[in-house]
Amino acid sequence: MKYKNILFIAVLSSILFASCEEEIMEWEERDEANEVTTAELPLQLEEKISRYDALKTYSNYVLGAGIVLDLYMNNETYGNIVNENFDEVTVGYAMKHGAMVNSEGEINFDPIDDFIAKTNEAGLSVYGHTLVWHANQNASYLNGLIAPTVIPGTSGSNALDISGLEDGTFTEWTKTNPGAGITIVEGEGLASDSKAIKLIAGSGSSQPHNLQLTTPDIPVVEGHNYEISFYIRSDQPGQGRISFSGLENNYPYKDWYNSGGDNTEAFETTSQWQQVNFSISDFQGDTFSIAFDLGYLPDVTYYVDVNNISVVDLDTEAAPVNVITNGDFEEGNLDDWNGYGNGSTRAVSAEGEGYGNSGYAMVLMNPVEAQLYEAQQVFALSEPLEEGTEYTYSFYVKADAPATIQVQLQGGSAQYSGPIEIGTTWTQITRTVTPTAGNDTFVFDFGQTATTFYIDDVVLTSGEVATGSGPVIIEMPEEEKAEKIGEAMEYWISEMVTHYTNEVTAWDVVNEPMREGGSLRDGNVTDAASDDFYWVKYLGKDYAVTAFNLARQYAEPSDVLFINDYNLESSPAKLDGLIEYVQYIESEGATVDGIGTQMHVSLNTSRENITSMFQKLAGTGKMIKISELDVRLGTASPTAEQLADQADMYQFVIDSFNQYIPDAQQYGITIWNISDNENEHEFWLPEESPNVWNADYERKNAYKGVADGLAGRDVSEDFTGELEY
Repeated sequence: MKYKNILFIAVLSSILFASCEEEIMEWEERDEANEVTTAELPLQLEEKISRYDALKTYSNYVLGAGIVLDLYMNNETYGNIVNENFDEVTVGYAMKHGAMVNSEGEINFDPIDDFIAKTNEAGLSVYGHTLVWHANQNASYLNGLIAPTVIPGTSGSNALDISGLEDGTFTEWTKTNPGAGITIVEGEGLASDSKAIKLIAGSGSSQPHNLQLTTPDIPVVEGHNYEISFYIRSDQPGQGRISFSGLENNYPYKDWYNSGGDNTEAFETTSQWQQVNFSISDFQGDTFSIAFDLGYLPDVTYYVDVNNISVVDLDTEAAPVNVITNGDFEEGNLDDWNGYGNGSTRAVSAEGEGYGNSGYAMVLMNPVEAQLYEAQQVFALSEPLEEGTEYTYSFYVKADAPATIQVQLQGGSAQYSGPIEIGTTWTQITRTVTPTAGNDTFVFDFGQTATTFYIDDVVLTSGEVATGSGPVIIEMPEEEKAEKIGEAMEYWISEMVTHYTNEVTAWDVVNEPMREGGSLRDGNVTDAASDDFYWVKYLGKDYAVTAFNLARQYAEPSDVLFINDYNLESSPAKLDGLIEYVQYIESEGATVDGIGTQMHVSLNTSRENITSMFQKLAGTGKMIKISELDVRLGTASPTAEQLADQADMYQFVIDSFNQYIPDAQQYGITIWNISDNENEHEFWLPEESPNVWNADYERKNAYKGVADGLAGRDVSEDFTGELEY
């Protein structure tokens, strides 16, 4: 025999101590009716808890567990607890967009396929969590779909005078043959608020010179190469040519961007902006001019961006020496830079995050607002700057929020720029400074604003800083953004739902759509995490309508589709807002099968609010699920009293669910995480003890609370003090 438990008891049954005389004890036999049996002995709580069966044996609906995929796959103890106690599992992260979608938008199903194969062996079902959420997205990929087009600036100053275009007077510009009209128009340039030259070919146009605009004379240096660049589009397919005055060949054939490699006279235009870019050097004198010849085809309207017509000398003198030798960070490191103060951190950005969306930038993060100089980034110069000589420094900078930064020269008598206000888009800052004796250190002071700074192309020189022209950023039209994000949503939902059509029969289609006050999130946030992406920002209020329609289109008719949110038990306004949003979704033709209430509660959560929430949810007629239940205690080392209170709260929540949600609407309850082990709480409630098993995977008081709640009674009342074998 193998005893499960051995009880050491003193049984006063058939004998009774009567008296003691001369150390002789006399005993008398009691009536059988008054005997105390082993079965009547009280059981300790620990003994009671150990005798409970698996949790799922007490449940009449789906009992689920929120789990960590890696632990389930690799930790035998953890996996056995899950398999023995639950009907269904929800992986906390591994089935989300951020976990499964790569940088090319492709879905990697392999880890979840392996996971589902293992749950199938254990007889567990898998709940789909989650299809559309704002967090845990591959935001980099999604933002890339709608990223603006960045047109790099010129490498040097513009030799062409465009002032006559900027003010609309066409001073020094010649409308040799104006066709049906040549004007300057607002809002038609590359940027939505920029100007363009509008050139309209007449109905009889058939030769390039039938519509012609000629530049002012442009000074040139003999023997130098010059780059000519402009951007052009047309309202319908068109053709254009560039001719010259002052070259050896004023009508050159060029290998245009769309010519397939053949030298041609004309380039083609479409409704999309296209760059025309080439170089020339066959000058006959010290000036030349350019003619835009656009008269090939009748009734075509052309637009040429004003701010990006440029003529740049490619052989101009070399830029002055930059005494900051690692100012562009293009080696992907911060060599020769160091910093400290205020818990600040410094790093090199990902490639493509530098100025102009290219190369690298220096990233400085200041976590807490302090004084400017309390967080610093320092470059030690190889030798002191020349005393009394004027230096120019410049850099490009932006931040995640409007911020203040300062530059100083240290060593000797410090030189300060004073506060410099910066914004959230790249801006070039240029200042001059005259060093004093011993100035040998260049410093960024960035402690005043709690934000992340991006800095690129830092130059400190005794010559002039070449500014050139900045990049042009062309935002994608809102309609096109909505189209691309809608396509990405359909791909994600359709692929997930159809791939797991036989394995997943219930989904969180939309997760956490509401603000705390009960209004719909709109995605306009200033503190978005790197993996945050708000579908609603691009698809509008109907994003959930689209999501539910897509899920229903690709799911099986019997699949249950949920909307899910948190704090519904603590914010009546949020609960009301969610219910109203469900009503709106259905008014627009979609169907929501169920509502999930997460219920991350604590001992202080209002029980009155909990019962009120369940009553309101029951009134919707929807399937109701407690989707992420845990009970926080505020400590990783709870007292016996706290453990008892935690068990009572678990039981109260489950009792309330059973009492107020009609049987036909009870989808089930999911306990969020298994144990208090730190491996389960790296990212969720660290230094806490919210779960049903302790850190050593032993049943807590909460186990009894959950089981009694599921059973609807104190299961341990059936237990006796008899030995179990």
